[in-house]
Amino acid sequence: MSQLTDLPPLSLYIHTPWCIRKCPYCDFNSHTNKQIPEAAYLKALLADFDNDRQHIQGRPLRSIFIGGGTPSLLSPAFYDTLLANIKDKMDWADDIEITMEANPGTVEQESFAGYREAGINRLSLGIQSFDDQKLEALGRIHGGSEAQQAITIARQSGFDNFNLDLMHGLPGQTEQQALQDLETALSFNPPHLSWYQLTIEPNTEFYSRPPALPEDDELWQIQEAGQSLLKRHHLKQYEVSAYAREGCQARHNLNYWRFGDYIGIGAGAHGKVSTITPTGSSIVRYQKTRQPDAYLNRIDHYQASHQLIEPEELPLEFLMNTMRLNQGVSEAHYTKATGLPLQTLEPALSQARKEQLIEPNRLKATEKGQLFLNQLLDRFL
Repeated sequence: MSQLTDLPPLSLYIHTPWCIRKCPYCDFNSHTNKQIPEAAYLKALLADFDNDRQHIQGRPLRSIFIGGGTPSLLSPAFYDTLLANIKDKMDWADDIEITMEANPGTVEQESFAGYREAGINRLSLGIQSFDDQKLEALGRIHGGSEAQQAITIARQSGFDNFNLDLMHGLPGQTEQQALQDLETALSFNPPHLSWYQLTIEPNTEFYSRPPALPEDDELWQIQEAGQSLLKRHHLKQYEVSAYAREGCQARHNLNYWRFGDYIGIGAGAHGKVSTITPTGSSIVRYQKTRQPDAYLNRIDHYQASHQLIEPEELPLEFLMNTMRLNQGVSEAHYTKATGLPLQTLEPALSQARKEQLIEPNRLKATEKGQLFLNQLLDRFL
């Protein structure tokens, strides 16, 4: 049995499930809809949040992340009202990070200043590529010039903290094209860059009709050349696919990877919360109703599933998150976050260290361990 002595930091995730068009690689909970019921969704989100307030247990919010879907399809007034209502009902950290994902399409760019005024202080721009042909192959609704314009407008609107989301290993992409995308992104001197390989996921259009992707050796060359380029531009890799300037790491994502808690509201949102009572402690994961119409029609509660993480499952749950971090976490953090003694990682931990997959005296994958991360994690099943 695990026994937490302190509750972890708390974040909030807000999901907006609508897009103008579903991208063929996307396996997120997103649905095409050009007539978004803003008023009804706002009412449902606030009711959903009220139900989840039981999980706060005196903690302030450290970060908020608004994901999708395409959150920038909703108006600044929507977010102004939503965030003001949430702030009235719980404490926020003075330096709270509030991130919103935004589409570079011109239809939303005029709203950037309004989002900043509503209290959103960080944007994550879904660029994916600056190459028009590659963007068309990915089913994106914006072009390369619109992507560059969106970055400029974001800065002009007061967003000095932003992330650029960029993919590589795209259909028919050469190493030169991948690096050109990266160099274009770097020309804007971004504080944070998410740079990751396109993967084909089940239940997507690309899974049904796979495009021709670069071969494995080409992908490896792109990865090595790109990481070298990012390093020369002083963007430090701190997570598997995240690079940032000093002090600009995404706090919300760091809370995920450090096994922190987060409330999830909105259609299909996930949450992970820890609870301490006089009789013990528990850690649960839950998911909200996925279909937007079903979510909007809920009356009493919004949860579709609720699962207690059993003590024997916690080691793998914890390591699946923390091993993504280049710096890993301390051994003491394992006990603090799970309520379990370090010995519960044995004998797999000692064997992994013997094989130089995990560093001594710290829960951090070695360079070799990062290369075989899935196999490493399998040992803790």
